[in-house]
Amino acid sequence: MPESLYFFIMLFSFIFFAAIKIPISVSLMFSALCGAIASGHFFPLRHLVEGSFGYLDAILIIASAMIFMESIKASGLLEDFAVRITHRFKRNPLFLLIIMTLFIMSAGMITGSSSAAVLTTGAIAFPVLKDLGLNKKKAGALIAMSAIFGMIAPPINIPAMLIGQGVDMPFIGFTAPLLFLTFPLAIITALMIGVKEVKAIDDTTLKNPEPFGTKWMLYLPIVIFIALMILENTSSVSLGLPLVFMLCALIATLTSRENFIKVSVKALKESINILSILIGVGMFIQIMTLNGTRGVIVDFLNGLPDIILILGIAFGIPLFGAVSSYGSASVLGVPFLLAFLGNNDIMVCASLSLLAGLGDMVPPTALAGIFAAHVVGEKNYFNVWLRALPSFFLTMLFGTLTLYYSKYFAGIVNSNLFYPVFFAIIILFAIVLIVIDKKRYSLRGDSV
Repeated sequence: MPESLYFFIMLFSFIFFAAIKIPISVSLMFSALCGAIASGHFFPLRHLVEGSFGYLDAILIIASAMIFMESIKASGLLEDFAVRITHRFKRNPLFLLIIMTLFIMSAGMITGSSSAAVLTTGAIAFPVLKDLGLNKKKAGALIAMSAIFGMIAPPINIPAMLIGQGVDMPFIGFTAPLLFLTFPLAIITALMIGVKEVKAIDDTTLKNPEPFGTKWMLYLPIVIFIALMILENTSSVSLGLPLVFMLCALIATLTSRENFIKVSVKALKESINILSILIGVGMFIQIMTLNGTRGVIVDFLNGLPDIILILGIAFGIPLFGAVSSYGSASVLGVPFLLAFLGNNDIMVCASLSLLAGLGDMVPPTALAGIFAAHVVGEKNYFNVWLRALPSFFLTMLFGTLTLYYSKYFAGIVNSNLFYPVFFAIIILFAIVLIVIDKKRYSLRGDSV
């Protein structure tokens, strides 16, 4: 069948271009051209341009979110928050470990990028993790995995958006499934990595926070952002995420007297690689549709036995994500979602996005792991990667199970009791950690 040949031409040309160090975005474009030429379409300019605009919504969200993150980072909000939270919970190391994990996740939740999370909140959290007793390898592993969980957690999940756009499914109704998939895994990962090492923080190593009365304006952009997000989800008023991010970024630069243009240019420079990958992915998917490759893949997957299909998803999506988690979501996520039609599409899509996000920890690219190693000063990335492996395989297993039993798990997350029960469990767990911290360190006789 010629369509199968076109697929392998596109796939192997992409691998070849990536292997010779051509940027991923350009490799995707070149491999799309190879697929077009092989199928007799030569240089289909209209389709290439149309494909490059296929993920315009995601591009606008990432660009504006990166500007927002850079604005609140430049204003000093992130650093001030880290100092205050550390000073407040210095005697509750287990609880503080979980708080810092969620803090690292926050940048990924806003930008949809694990790399952005590692380089912003991850870099700010590292000194705190070090004071808690984690060595560089374990701190790097926690930062990398937390960044990936943040990338998948709501409100912004670019891989899920890419998969959904491939089948014309709007990004609606994902909040509960993504909370269910990411927050428990993040908490378990933090405890797996740090429960034996953490210790109460010595006062002498801490920087005292400045009076809140002089810093409260820093938090105004976050308060407005939360208010606008609630308005977006509970009323008919909709500004759109890009406009929400830009308004809050502008407020952040005004309250901190930072230059908005300078901050925006810096943010866009840091995000250009991610944005260009989305353009390349759009071209790649458009040509796959043009030459019939996409349909052949779906037909092939639908004919596979369940066990082979599940193993292909569990290992194939993270491995392909080594090149690009976004590319994995689009190229493999879309046909795998189509292969599971008849199940709960939202739960399947959310699970596939979790598996795609793991690609950011797969060598040789392993963006989250490599950046995390750089942030903690660990020269050998594999030392960080090895410490993250238990969490990596646990996440792979959980993502695969939630995909296969999507109807069952969808029943849980779509229940009216989900949010009350979910947050009640989180609060109860936090109380338990605080109690354990109190007993653990009073028995040791620690004083801080």
